[in-house]
Amino acid sequence: MQTKTPRRGTIRLTRRGRIALIATGAVAAVTAVAVPLLLPDDDARPESLTIPEGWRSGQVYGAVDKALGVADGTTKKAIPQAALRLPRDAGGNPEGYLFPATYPISNQSTPASVLSYMVNTATKKFSGGQVTAGADRNAVNVYQTVTIASMIEAEAGSKADMGKVARVIYNRLDQGMPLQMDSTINYALNRSTLNTRDRDTKINSPYNTYTRMGLPPTPIGNPGDEAMRAATSPAQGDWLYFVTVKPGDTRFTSSFEEQQKNVAEFNKNQSKNKNKNKDEDKGESESEGEKKQDA
Repeated sequence: MQTKTPRRGTIRLTRRGRIALIATGAVAAVTAVAVPLLLPDDDARPESLTIPEGWRSGQVYGAVDKALGVADGTTKKAIPQAALRLPRDAGGNPEGYLFPATYPISNQSTPASVLSYMVNTATKKFSGGQVTAGADRNAVNVYQTVTIASMIEAEAGSKADMGKVARVIYNRLDQGMPLQMDSTINYALNRSTLNTRDRDTKINSPYNTYTRMGLPPTPIGNPGDEAMRAATSPAQGDWLYFVTVKPGDTRFTSSFEEQQKNVAEFNKNQSKNKNKNKDEDKGESESEGEKKQDA
């Protein structure tokens, strides 16, 4: 997307988001959208499958396998035969288009039918006038908007922060700066962590937004309504950096020097938490030792 030369050796967007929740499938806010699948002819009550916002395609495939009681990997293998109505830019990859919702399923549902309804739901959501108008306004296409929304979903510490995260992304693109998102590194490495090491930022991957300009080639997860809304209507501001110093305290700035101070505070808090956890583990070990001696 960008043709400008990035500023060298000075700018690094440090962001430690809520990525761990995405990887583990822990508690996540979900949009309860009921999407009808193939319902049985009898009166059997369909079960439901909930896909949280931000889940990666691999997590969705695994959840569908489990819900339908099929062997691991069955849903992923069904993609070529599912005839999914994806945009041309997707190249057959449904990442970003497995819309987060609560889906009823039945004993007649198949991996292909479940995936098809997820993609059809996403396509309907993303083809609305608000999304297309927002994409035009931000000088991107709809698929790129979904990609941006997936990063917002992964990076924002709260729904209130999503609009600001979106603005950071657009500001950096407009200024020809690399996005430098830790979430894209995590996607490339198929992991989730709050800490990105310097060597991680040097990996050879099209998802390495530290070394490559513009957007990653595909979405890095499946965004929900709030993230899409932020991607189409970002907040107004000149921010270029953000970091969550501690839970509930995400700081946005246009100053690299101020960002460095915020990152230093984040690292200090991380160090404190690490030492606290070590002390707690030590206390538990000592307690276990006392129990063994008492026994």
